[in-house]
Amino acid sequence: MATTDLFVPLLSRVWLAPVGTAAPAGPTIAMDEDWRDVGHFTPDSLNWETSPEFEEAKSAQSDYAIASWQTGDGATLEVDLYEWTGANFQAVFGGGTITKITPAGDPAPPPYFKFVPPKVGARDEVAVVVELINGGRHMRRIIPRAQQVEGVTQSLNKTEASILPLRLKVLGSDLADPFYDLSDFDSFDPTP
Repeated sequence: MATTDLFVPLLSRVWLAPVGTAAPAGPTIAMDEDWRDVGHFTPDSLNWETSPEFEEAKSAQSDYAIASWQTGDGATLEVDLYEWTGANFQAVFGGGTITKITPAGDPAPPPYFKFVPPKVGARDEVAVVVELINGGRHMRRIIPRAQQVEGVTQSLNKTEASILPLRLKVLGSDLADPFYDLSDFDSFDPTP
């Protein structure tokens, strides 16, 4: 292994878009305007996990399984967002509606906004791009379909910035890969 194969993502971004939005065609292609950067997030919160599922056959003659086979697959992306925008609230809660309220009065009080989370069965799906950069090296993880499927736990106290916990489960499809990576790493080249 060469030390040049090490990768530390010194800059990372997360982009969201409606499902079906065209993904970037390469690791450094400019993102289309239909993709929305979620903004700032905590430096150590961007995490990716795959969770394959297996069944196994056991035997009276062995302390170990004698065969195993994969029965399912899964993956999740999590990141703690700093920016309290309406779009980030919708991403974190899986959708919902935002209504601008303009109160009456003379003089008129300033407008305010009402956020209502989605009803049961009405969560939105999103497309996701995770962008990782270290100098001239770039990687993007493309997730065509994902959905917020966890509850939202927030710490709301005056001693630290409150975050919005984005937790996305990768959804599969017969039409496309559930996720894939695009990189300009020479070390990914399969040719000898």
